[in-house]
Amino acid sequence: MFSITRKICQWLIPFVSALTLAQCEKSPLENPTEDNNSETMQYVLPYYPDDYSSIASWSNRNRWNLANVHDPSVAYYKGYYYMYGTDASYGNAHEGHGHFQGKRSTDLVNWEWVAGPFYDAPTWVADSLNAIRSRMGLEAIPEDDIQYGYWAPVVRRVNVGGQEILRMYYSIVIDNYIKTEKSNTQTNFDGSWTERAFIGMCESTDPAGAVWTDKGFVTTSSSDRGLNYNRSSLSDWNAYFYYNAIDPTYIVTPEGKHYLIHGSWHSGFALLEVDAITGKPLNKLGEPYADSVAELTARYGKRIGTRRASSRWQASEAPEIIYKDGYYYLFMAYDALDVPYNTRVVRSENIDGPYYDINGRNFTNGEGDCYPIVTHPYKFNLGYGWVGISHCAIFKKENTDEWFYMSQGRLPVNVGGNPYSNAIMMGHVRRIVWCPASPNEPDNLWPITLPERYAAVPDYGTITKDSLVGTWEHIKLEYTYGRQNTATALTLNADGTMSGALTGSWSYDVAKKQLKLGNVIVCVEREVDWEATPRRVTLVYAGTEKNLNATYWGKKVK
Repeated sequence: MFSITRKICQWLIPFVSALTLAQCEKSPLENPTEDNNSETMQYVLPYYPDDYSSIASWSNRNRWNLANVHDPSVAYYKGYYYMYGTDASYGNAHEGHGHFQGKRSTDLVNWEWVAGPFYDAPTWVADSLNAIRSRMGLEAIPEDDIQYGYWAPVVRRVNVGGQEILRMYYSIVIDNYIKTEKSNTQTNFDGSWTERAFIGMCESTDPAGAVWTDKGFVTTSSSDRGLNYNRSSLSDWNAYFYYNAIDPTYIVTPEGKHYLIHGSWHSGFALLEVDAITGKPLNKLGEPYADSVAELTARYGKRIGTRRASSRWQASEAPEIIYKDGYYYLFMAYDALDVPYNTRVVRSENIDGPYYDINGRNFTNGEGDCYPIVTHPYKFNLGYGWVGISHCAIFKKENTDEWFYMSQGRLPVNVGGNPYSNAIMMGHVRRIVWCPASPNEPDNLWPITLPERYAAVPDYGTITKDSLVGTWEHIKLEYTYGRQNTATALTLNADGTMSGALTGSWSYDVAKKQLKLGNVIVCVEREVDWEATPRRVTLVYAGTEKNLNATYWGKKVK
């Protein structure tokens, strides 16, 4: 059984119709906080619309820019950032045009469409599925009856034998019932779980030309319940599979070891070591079912994280891992993807854990919800805001120490009278700031995304204390299931006091670009106010405090 959040992904989209759209344009700079100069006057802002429904059709794909992005993964290769994601689009415009289509960019702002690695499911998927079914004593599913889903690839640049290549791990889900082979519908329910997912791998030295070599099977969904795949009812979420073989992330450690981490919703995230050259598991996996957790995990990977240790339906998925300054940072998605989707992060000094959150909660042992909140549904005052902001890619800008976050953002329901506006999936690229856990821990830094999307704003020079004085929109990002956190006015007065959303005093460390709002330190940067008309450059902040169980986001408006 695959996660119900993924079922939502196939829900609204078929009912949406495509309209027409204006080509993405750019508008001149307006800077409300500082004087214009020759450098800034040459800068133009991205002006492509957030509602891209009028160019959602396949014939307009070269005008999509960041339209129709879902579960992205990003890697830099030969001068471009390549991004690939789940097969999903507004109106299902992608259907029949290949799988895991992507985009590429040189500046992380303007993106062009590129084709994916294949048009049909690789033959090894049906072969592997039916070979497993045969060993389980089940009839083969005719290949034409297999219901495929194509989800959540991860792409990385790796060096194999002295040659740099792109390596992609991808998920293919089989949506047929195990017992009777029928497709997954309520009327077909047969008292069993739906079939397994597979993770495969392909490689390319020519992604621009969509030339990929498929390398086949890597792993599959695995169960600790032997052959007991029965399900009592459609409301039974006590999953048959212990590990769900979707949502892979991939990392090469400083020691040169290669690891795949994957999993969603069921029992948590699996860590599987793979061979650096082949990209396949180092050890033989054996049958994807066992009679105990210990027997299964000895072959299919150690569990390194779970939202709730006792749950088989825990609403966490989409691991993404990076290494920075002695820590492995493991980002993850919480909750259903239509509106509630939000992002958390934990870290460990070891690839196999234990992973802890900012408060010391042990994610590896499933000690409850983890903080900080990296993204969450939100709304600034002049726009509709965004929901469904998670399943992220985390990557560095080439030849810098700047880290970025990319995911889809969905518009809320019924925006502009469109009942299917929540199926609009715009790619969001945000800069990450590394903020102190508390004023007493200046070197205990945690990653938080900026509230406004990246627009390659030039460096205008020092952000001064005087430039912070004025009116801001302040959002307290706190966990509220399925609801947008909304903005309220905050005034930073010249005398160092605050009024409105926060009261008390504020101070600013100009060298570190850290603004202290009471006992919470936030990091200040320049970004574009995407909600303003016309869009303009302004100041923004993001940060947290370890006992806050929330994140502060803000942007200057006056």
